[in-house]
Amino acid sequence: MQPPSVFPKSLKSTCAALAMALAAAFPASQAAAQGNAKISDGVVRMGLLLDMSSLYEDVAGKGTVTAVQMAIEDFGGKVHGAPIEVVVVDHQNKPDLAATKAREWFDADKVDMIGDVAASATALAAAEVAKQKNKVILMSGPGTSRLTNENCSPVSVHWTWDTYALASVIGRGVARTGGDSWFFITADYAFGHSLEKDTSEVIKAEGGKVVGSVRFPLNNADFSSFMLQAQASKAKVIGLATAGGDTINAIKAANEFGVTKNQKLAGLLVFINDVHALGLDVTQGMQLTEGFYWDMNDETRKWSKRFFDKMKKMPNMLQAGSYSSTLHYLRAVQATGTDETAPVMAWMKANPINDVFVKNGKIREDGRMMREMYLFEVKKPSESKGPWDYFKLKATIPADEAYMPLAKSTCPLVKK
Repeated sequence: MQPPSVFPKSLKSTCAALAMALAAAFPASQAAAQGNAKISDGVVRMGLLLDMSSLYEDVAGKGTVTAVQMAIEDFGGKVHGAPIEVVVVDHQNKPDLAATKAREWFDADKVDMIGDVAASATALAAAEVAKQKNKVILMSGPGTSRLTNENCSPVSVHWTWDTYALASVIGRGVARTGGDSWFFITADYAFGHSLEKDTSEVIKAEGGKVVGSVRFPLNNADFSSFMLQAQASKAKVIGLATAGGDTINAIKAANEFGVTKNQKLAGLLVFINDVHALGLDVTQGMQLTEGFYWDMNDETRKWSKRFFDKMKKMPNMLQAGSYSSTLHYLRAVQATGTDETAPVMAWMKANPINDVFVKNGKIREDGRMMREMYLFEVKKPSESKGPWDYFKLKATIPADEAYMPLAKSTCPLVKK
């Protein structure tokens, strides 16, 4: 026999309404309390498609794996009691291999999310598979702006940077300080093409001109002929639409041929790893766009020291971005009580992103993660206090200025 209620009907109704409101506001607490969390196969499994052996290994590679493992560690290692696993594959910068592995992961290996996918061509291939399979893909490594334009997807997020942001920040900055004629040395694949295109549009909008360009094959060792063409063009600025080891080799060639005596070198994508490899004598005065620098504040210094203790080098924006995307994804799984794509993506887009990489970041409808970007200048040797003390901040660019406005987007998800 049930005991009589000691609460009046109106009070019971009020309590019920309050309970429903709290459950809606805190879905993770509700799922945990009722034991209703639904983690498929009892494991949250993340796949990292990376360059582990070629020109992007230093800027992504093992450092990205380490950053993701740090995010899992900081999260607590489990979600609703389910372990978090990471599987890693070297895509060897081959789009067909990236697509094959992504399909295999989703179909056979029960991978819930793919992360990083350094290099644009491989990212475009993997993102298409993720779209077909309705699985989450969070991309920190690639740069092509196509990922949030014609190739956008409801399951993909372009997290850290893109070619439009590089172009708008450094292209505009150089053009406005007298660099009004450009010659491009461009990597002959999706990333290089997008970067040259986006930067050219910015230069022309600023009243400048592009006098020529030349394209080189991926992972190129000899830039002598390309530098001679750039030198002969008499352009004020030589734009390097390059990345990773190609950037290092191109800058070395520019110095060997004395190009920098009469022409300005614009490294459109330069990482702190590149500056460290080349030294301040070679890179001093170069301007670059970044989304993260280890020495920005106490929080970035503390996190970067942990990374350095593991890797013996400071992190770059790709690695910090992978940490951020992993943490936000795990928070979404925790909050929704599931690793199903639709609720996880909805939560990620509805909630701000706050961590060491970004404050109050948000995911736009085209899949672009919006955050401020920075224009840095490489220090002179006399200005540096020691190893990895390489950058000085020149400008902070708000997200809505750094990234392509939705009005220009060709993404079919964008409401015009």
